[in-house]
Amino acid sequence: MLSLGFLLACVGSAACAKDTDLLQAGQPAPDVTGENQDGSQVRLSAVRGKPAVVYFYPKDGTPGCTKEACAFRDSFKQYVDAGITIFGVSGDDQASHRKFRAEHTLPFPLVADEDGAVQKAYGVPSTFGAPARITFLVDPKGHIAKVWKDVDPGVHAEQVLKAAQTYL
Repeated sequence: MLSLGFLLACVGSAACAKDTDLLQAGQPAPDVTGENQDGSQVRLSAVRGKPAVVYFYPKDGTPGCTKEACAFRDSFKQYVDAGITIFGVSGDDQASHRKFRAEHTLPFPLVADEDGAVQKAYGVPSTFGAPARITFLVDPKGHIAKVWKDVDPGVHAEQVLKAAQTYL
C-alpha cells in the first residue's frame, strides 16, 4: 500500500515514474543538456562516439548528493583522460546548480530538470518529489549500457568509471 506522503509527492508530478518504466540496457538514451562550470551548454548528443554518464540525484547540497558529486569530482581527471563526460541531473534550478558546483568545485555539467522531463524520459522514479539516486552509463552509440539503482554515493564513481572504461 502506498503511503499518503508518496501519493502527495506524486500528485501532479510528471516525474512519478514506476520502477518498471526505468530505461534498460540497449535502449536509446534520451538527450540531456547541462550547464558546465563556465556557463556554457553541454549536450549528451554532442559527445556521441564516447561513453558518458548520466546520474540522477535528489537535491543539491544534501549529504548523500554532496558525497556522490564530490566522488565524481575526485575521479574527474580519470574520466576526462578516458574521454568520458559526466552529467548530473536533479530537479533543482540552474541557480542552485551554480551554487552547488561552485561550493564543491564540481567540474562537470549539471542538468536543471525542474519540470521532470529528463527524469521521466529515463523512467527514473521519484521519492517525495525528487528523483531517485540512479546512474546510467551511455555507450558510444548513444544507448544505455548499464544501469545502477540504489547506489552507495561514496564508492559509486569508481564503479562507474571501471564499467565505462570497457567501452574505450
